[in-house]
Formats: sequence, structure tokens, C-alpha cells
Amino acid sequence: MKRSLLGILLFWWATSLLAQTSPHSFVPRDGFVPTADVAIRIAVAVWEPIYGEQNIARQKPFNATLTNGVWLVQGSLPQGWAGGTALAEISQKDGRILRVSHGK
Repeated sequence: MKRSLLGILLFWWATSLLAQTSPHSFVPRDGFVPTADVAIRIAVAVWEPIYGEQNIARQKPFNATLTNGVWLVQGSLPQGWAGGTALAEISQKDGRILRVSHGK
């Protein structure tokens, strides 16, 4: 009888720990990446360690467009130049990096 009661109490204690609500977390209405400026800053922070600061700096100005909750951020080349630029896709909602690439 004591074992059964102890088992029930342990089960109740374990399930009550698991049932506790998660800690409060504020989620902005427009997501964690609400503007093109924020998306660009995130993309540059990701690109620089991969492609080098000087290479990324040469690709200014950067462009960011929002489509279906995903920011597409790209570098640019001077008019008439051939080559590719850095590209990043970033989730507006949570800031996840969905894709990073560099054209040739």
C-alpha cells in the first residue's frame, strides 16, 4: 500500500513538473526582423565571416525585399560589372537564416 501511494505521488510530482508553462517570451507583432534595415544587418553579420569583410563591403548598397514572411537580402554590383553577389534568406518571424549563397 505504501509503495502504491509512493508511486502515485512520484508520478503526480513528475507530471506536474512537465506540465509547467514555459517561461514568458515576448514576440514582436512584426516578427524579430521587422524591417529591411534589420534584415540587411543580419545578412551582413552572416556573410562577413564566410566571404570576407572587404568582399561584402564592395557589394553595397544592399537590397532587402519581404515576400511571404521571408526577407531576401542581396548585394549589388556597379553597373556594367559581371559577377555575382551575396544572397541571404531570413525568416521575418524568428530571424532564422534559411539560405546563404553567393553568385558567380
